[in-house]
Amino acid sequence: MTEQRVIANKPKIGAQSGAAPAKPSDAEAPRTRRSMKMVVILAVLALLGAAAGYWFLMGPGADAEEGVVQEAPEAGVVQELEPISLNLAGGRYLLIGLGLQLTAEVEEEVEPSIALDRTIALFSGRTIEEVSSADGRAALKAELAAVLAKDYHGEVMGVFITTFVTQ
Repeated sequence: MTEQRVIANKPKIGAQSGAAPAKPSDAEAPRTRRSMKMVVILAVLALLGAAAGYWFLMGPGADAEEGVVQEAPEAGVVQELEPISLNLAGGRYLLIGLGLQLTAEVEEEVEPSIALDRTIALFSGRTIEEVSSADGRAALKAELAAVLAKDYHGEVMGVFITTFVTQ
């Protein structure tokens, strides 16, 4: 009986070889490029699928249900705050009073110091032109309402300017 052995060009595992690795033949090259393109396309699709899954399951799109309209909270009482005097730019003054529109779920008055602090921070140092114009006053009021809604965790749903005197 004759024993047959197959000898390959490849070096043994761990063997040092000075020869360069064999390049794929011309027939194998297009197949390798196609394989690489397919791998890249599959990786991009997997990344897009993961991003979409995050968006709809855990991210900002998780709460947005199609066709469901969230109702605005029901308005409760208006809590009036004492007017405060603020320094404007150029040595001018502003006397401003606020009314906080609370939601119906709020059973007792909220702490006014947060609203007063945010009002002082927002209006102080502004020019008389900024606070006197209708557009400027509306923009400042909208910004104050957004800040207070966040700071009071949804208990304040609106702001009314009850006193507004510049000097």
